[in-house]
Amino acid sequence: MCINYKPSSREEILALMDLGEVVPMDWPEEVWQDYAAPIIRSDRRGTNELLVATYGMVPKSHLPPAAKRFTTMNARAETIGQKPSYAKAWRQGQTCLIPTACFYEPNYESGKAERWAIGSADDAPFCVAGLWRQWEEEEGGQAFSFTQITINADTDPLMRRFHKPDDEKRSLVVVPREDYSAWLNCRDPELARSLLRLYPAGQLKAWHAPRGGHQSVQGSLL
Repeated sequence: MCINYKPSSREEILALMDLGEVVPMDWPEEVWQDYAAPIIRSDRRGTNELLVATYGMVPKSHLPPAAKRFTTMNARAETIGQKPSYAKAWRQGQTCLIPTACFYEPNYESGKAERWAIGSADDAPFCVAGLWRQWEEEEGGQAFSFTQITINADTDPLMRRFHKPDDEKRSLVVVPREDYSAWLNCRDPELARSLLRLYPAGQLKAWHAPRGGHQSVQGSLL
């Protein structure tokens, strides 16, 4: 699962697709659970819209006081239509794109967990498939949250190198640019499911990226 990533910058997002007039907004350089981050959705008019939303489909602020905290940063493609946290958004076609510079996963090939970054082989920003939902705030107004969709990656030559050796290998679903419109405007769950697939081998790369440390280009994986 992915619990930490670097969102694209405002300039990178505007270069990815036509979003018309965008209201000024800010987000942190790296995102963790309950952080604010940019997402793109298609509004009721079919116009692409940039929003800032909370990372995790059910934010901590919306959990009942006595509820056990759980994570909803990642939705498994295989069960997305059955899980209570995601099923309604999935049925209603609340798809979104999550603009991403890179995401981080643990690599154990040295014998201990080391943080590595995964990004486009050509260093270009990309978008991850996600779902969004809307919340009514107690003080009035509306807020948004999102989850990233993951898929099995046991056979992927790059993504199978992450997480503990005996763990199932997973990958975020990276959406090819030619599928952006199809994903954002898909309202048929079965059609949407057909778009959830591994990114082509060789189009992602990875490199050692310790927190607050030097990022090793020499140690990259292709």
